[in-house]
Amino acid sequence: MRKLFTIGYEGAQLADFLAILARHKVSVVVDVRELPLSRRKGFSKNSLAGALAADGILYQHEKALGAPRDIRHRLRDDGNLAIYFRGFDRYLATQATALQHVAETCMGNVALLCFERDYKTCHRSSVARELGRLADLVPVHLEVEGHGAVRKAAGVYPRQGVPAT
Repeated sequence: MRKLFTIGYEGAQLADFLAILARHKVSVVVDVRELPLSRRKGFSKNSLAGALAADGILYQHEKALGAPRDIRHRLRDDGNLAIYFRGFDRYLATQATALQHVAETCMGNVALLCFERDYKTCHRSSVARELGRLADLVPVHLEVEGHGAVRKAAGVYPRQGVPAT
C-alpha cells in the first residue's frame, strides 16, 4: 500500500463517490461491510465492482473485516458507540490473518469502504487503524462532497458516545 484511505457512501451519488476515488488515485477499494448489500443504487457488491472496474479500480470484499451481526444489532438497540467499538475491537483482534492479507496483497492507494459517512461512527476507523499499523501508514478519511448537507436535511445526528462534530 502506498496510501490508505477510508470512505463511506451514505447519502452519496455513485458518480460523486467515483470522482473522489479518482481524485485520490485510488487503485483498490476494500469493502469492509460484512454484507455488501445496499438500497442505495450502485453500491451493492456486483454493481459497485462493475462501476469501479469501468474506472480501472479493483474491488475486494473482506467479509471478515465487517462488523458481525450481533455487534451491529447491539448498536442498533442501544445506540452506544463506546460499547460498539469495544466489541468490534475485540472481534478485530481475532482477524489478524485477514488484516495481514489486505496489507500484503493490496497494492497502490487503497480505500476501505463502508456505509457511514462519518468514519468516527464506523468500524472502518478501527480497521484503518490496524491496517495503518501493519503497513506503517496514517489513514486518511475521505468524504464525498454533499454528505453533510444530506445528513442535516434528514435530521441525522451522532449516536451516544461520540461527540458532535
